[in-house]
Amino acid sequence: MKKIGWQLKFAVVLLFLSFAFYVLDYAIFHRLEDLTFYFISNVAFLFIDVLIVMLILHSLLIYREKQAMLNKLNMVVGTFFSEVGVELIQTCIRVDASLPVLAAKLKITADWKEKDFLEAQKHLDKTDFKADASRLDLRELKSYLIGRRSFMLGLLENPNLLEHESFTDMLWAVFHLTDELAHRKDVSALNPPDIKHISGDMNRAYRLLAIHWVGYMKHLKQDYPYLFSLAVRTNPFDPDASIEVKQ
Repeated sequence: MKKIGWQLKFAVVLLFLSFAFYVLDYAIFHRLEDLTFYFISNVAFLFIDVLIVMLILHSLLIYREKQAMLNKLNMVVGTFFSEVGVELIQTCIRVDASLPVLAAKLKITADWKEKDFLEAQKHLDKTDFKADASRLDLRELKSYLIGRRSFMLGLLENPNLLEHESFTDMLWAVFHLTDELAHRKDVSALNPPDIKHISGDMNRAYRLLAIHWVGYMKHLKQDYPYLFSLAVRTNPFDPDASIEVKQ
């Protein structure tokens, strides 16, 4: 009520000042026709003025809201990779026959530009990932993913993810791999066709993880240089990466 009262008082003061200046104009120049003409002209333009201001303000508010949403979403993405994503990528890398090619393409440095990140994502989208589940300890992977299921379900409850369909698809791919392993009582005794099926599910998740990891690295490069430096020194695709700062 106090806010409304203040606004009303302010409006009354402005209207009074406007009326006072119109009276002063007439008292000095005694030109009622000109005063009426300019008054009507100004009122007519007022509607256009309001329209222009409204469109600009609306666009600015939408832009700020979108930027705030993207920042929150990137925080969610960063949390996912810190808690689950990077370690899952490292697991897939250990049994990936295509790693040498990926390592060459994903050796991210501080000199990378936006086009380098886009080219890396395009390369990943076309890459034939060859992680072989038969070379993994699937019991360990099963335990790890089931242990992270609650965390990932918590991410899906974040309303900001509705604006990021591709990230949600990646989460579902990881969930699917988790469910495939969870429904098998003894993952250490799978037959070859079943192993091939699990490898397919793993490579689907692996591809999406890698693509989104590159996108996340691009975000860090642009907005958080200190986090980007750490991420480069712990790059799971770079066999020469070292946490120690060497130069």
